[in-house]
Amino acid sequence: MTGAESEFERLAAAAAPVLGAAGLRAVADRLAQGWPDQAVLGSVRGRETVAPLLEAAAREGVGGERAAAFLRGVAAGYGAGAETVTVETVWTGPGSHAVPVRATAQALVDLIEGAERELLLMTYSATRHRAVRAALASAVERGVAVSAVVETLAGARGTLAGREPAMAFHGVAGVRLWQWPPERRPDRFARTHAKLAVADRRALLVSSANLTQSGVAHSIEAGLLVRGGPVPERVAEHIAELQTRGILEPLRIGDS
Repeated sequence: MTGAESEFERLAAAAAPVLGAAGLRAVADRLAQGWPDQAVLGSVRGRETVAPLLEAAAREGVGGERAAAFLRGVAAGYGAGAETVTVETVWTGPGSHAVPVRATAQALVDLIEGAERELLLMTYSATRHRAVRAALASAVERGVAVSAVVETLAGARGTLAGREPAMAFHGVAGVRLWQWPPERRPDRFARTHAKLAVADRRALLVSSANLTQSGVAHSIEAGLLVRGGPVPERVAEHIAELQTRGILEPLRIGDS
């Protein structure tokens, strides 16, 4: 592993935001202990990320101890960076010259455009927003896995009017839609009311704004944009768990 960056080094760096520092250390520990590749893959999360990493190590002749040392170094660096947390306020609506603020629409588009692997959206109401749709289409084209959890007219029980919120994503190929089925809710007043976006489990936008033109551009709405730290990952993990347990179900336009 001298000179130009090797494939093993590149894959190790790419694995850091997926596995996290703890996940990288788990792989390193098993390699240092001499575990066979299949045993390593069967004992850690993120098999689809770890497998190419192990294959690259084998091709390049990177032994277990050497690979483990490198992965521990990557984990230490990533862990230190992940501890740096920035939080900024995000607003929709009238601005004030005395207090500069970040606009919700621009913050959301920037977050989508910055996603490299995974993007999760959740909203109550949704209508077509040209810049958001363009950013989503671009994300899908570069290989980002995009999921959107939306309320349905059936779930809203008369509190939403017009077209299905899911129609806001119609025509953006590759966006996977999810719903909280009305029959799985504790009572008739329960709603899918969260409004948030998570990119790569590293950046989280949580806001009062729905994914509508008025929500992200016109009404007075407030939110926070969090980068770094454990919070974005915890939010993404919670949504993933709701999907895994079947509380959230896939939604096709026309199903709701």
